Amino acid sequence: MMYTTGRRVRFSLFGTSHGPNVGCVLEGIPKGMPVDEVRIAEDMELRRPKKGIGTPRRETDKVVIRQGVRNGMTDGTPVLMTIDNADTDGSKYLKFAKTPRPGHADLPALVRFPGYDIRGGGQFSGRLTAPVVAAGSIAKQFIGRSGIEVSAFSRSIGGITDREERSITDAAGSRAYATRACTGELDAAMEKSIISASSDGDSVGGVVECITKGLPIGFGGIWFEALDTEIAGAVFSIPACKGVEFGKGFSLAGMHGSESNDPFFSDNGIKCATNNMGGILGGMSNGAPMVFRAVFKPTPSIAKPQRTVDIEKMEDAEVSAEGRHDPCIVPRAVSVVEAVTALVLADQMVRDQERIS
Repeated sequence: MMYTTGRRVRFSLFGTSHGPNVGCVLEGIPKGMPVDEVRIAEDMELRRPKKGIGTPRRETDKVVIRQGVRNGMTDGTPVLMTIDNADTDGSKYLKFAKTPRPGHADLPALVRFPGYDIRGGGQFSGRLTAPVVAAGSIAKQFIGRSGIEVSAFSRSIGGITDREERSITDAAGSRAYATRACTGELDAAMEKSIISASSDGDSVGGVVECITKGLPIGFGGIWFEALDTEIAGAVFSIPACKGVEFGKGFSLAGMHGSESNDPFFSDNGIKCATNNMGGILGGMSNGAPMVFRAVFKPTPSIAKPQRTVDIEKMEDAEVSAEGRHDPCIVPRAVSVVEAVTALVLADQMVRDQERIS
């Protein structure tokens, strides 16, 4: 089975956590675009778990481009990429077919799909974000040719919150830290929060903030093709995402219009004095940086015993996770948020060009 999004730049995802591989097909990237495989490898490395704060599962995450790129250039055909799964001990997952994990997709998946392969979470696993990042890296290279840049960072992890206003330069600088925090001090505090929860057999969640600059005024769509609508939908597709807000988001509910409106001024073009709207009005860019935040729940697979139901006996039971799980997925989710954002922007860019022509 494949899962597809996009209209002109179409992205299709396939594979399972413990199958032979995961992969994707990326369609719509025009012929003749240079593809930097070193940049793809760098983005893949950012998604990999970091020692002490990530899953012990170790995959090389080597991306194999099987078609669509020749001599370092796209050839106009769909780009097919695969990533092998090698570290696939699924024995610790088998009990979840009988006692599903609270907070995980186990229960609805077992009911919906008879014979569902529960190892590693199957097609609901974060493992499938690996090809998302690979395709997103190509999408970032594509939109970058038009001066559009996307970078994200960890706004919060556990009880640690970055309360400073951050620029896209700050966000890009988070690549230097394991937690994807913007400073060394925050990185140390966030790492401590993750390790503390993990040592207690528990997990923590957090917030990823994503900043995009270079979108021209009017970029995007309206109603069901609105830029924020499609970005939110793509971000919600990332496993564990439970909320998305643009600009001041829910804080706008407590503001007056005179406070929330972003005043315009002239300075070599039309600019915004503030960015409460997150750079989007009516589903289109207002020229300010597009800023949104995504909330990621604590990892549901934890060592602490949790209440569940034995679905064979239909009686109350208890379950705990003994496999290899991230105590916090936020640091790894940062690169995935960047990837899905770039994929949506690439698709919207091609559609914008078609509308104009």
